[in-house]
Amino acid sequence: MGDYQFPYGPWVGFYTYGDKKDRHRMDLVMEFGNGIVTGEGNDDLGTFVILGRFDAATRECHWTKTYVGGHDVFYGGFRDGRGIWGTWEIRDATSGGFKVWPLASAAGDDDAEAEARGEPVEAVGELVGAGASPSIPCALIGDTRYSEAPLVTSRAGFC
Repeated sequence: MGDYQFPYGPWVGFYTYGDKKDRHRMDLVMEFGNGIVTGEGNDDLGTFVILGRFDAATRECHWTKTYVGGHDVFYGGFRDGRGIWGTWEIRDATSGGFKVWPLASAAGDDDAEAEARGEPVEAVGELVGAGASPSIPCALIGDTRYSEAPLVTSRAGFC
């Protein structure tokens, strides 16, 4: 049974490589309960399983996406009103961003739909001055990927 902020069931979304804008679709089924997230899915690289943790109070989450017979990808992100967004990393070699949302929410990816129609896309966030920290902390997967330790956040990352 999923938390209302983290509903059980089908999710859809995408991941990107570094600063590239190409979006790679993901289809997932995710279950959230007692601070644990599990699931499975597929994308353009293959079939995978998910195992990780989430904190309903802070809306932080992190998980390992393991491709069947393949490599692991470490995800860290935050649940907002529309989905989960954040960053992914493969053993300090490759990284990028991601966004997933519950299929039943009909939230979809309005940004991608607007881009496809050539419409302007609403900017989200706030401007920060030189040396200032972003107002939205990003998840650092760091050592939490291997432990039951609490989630760790930082002011560094893709914010």
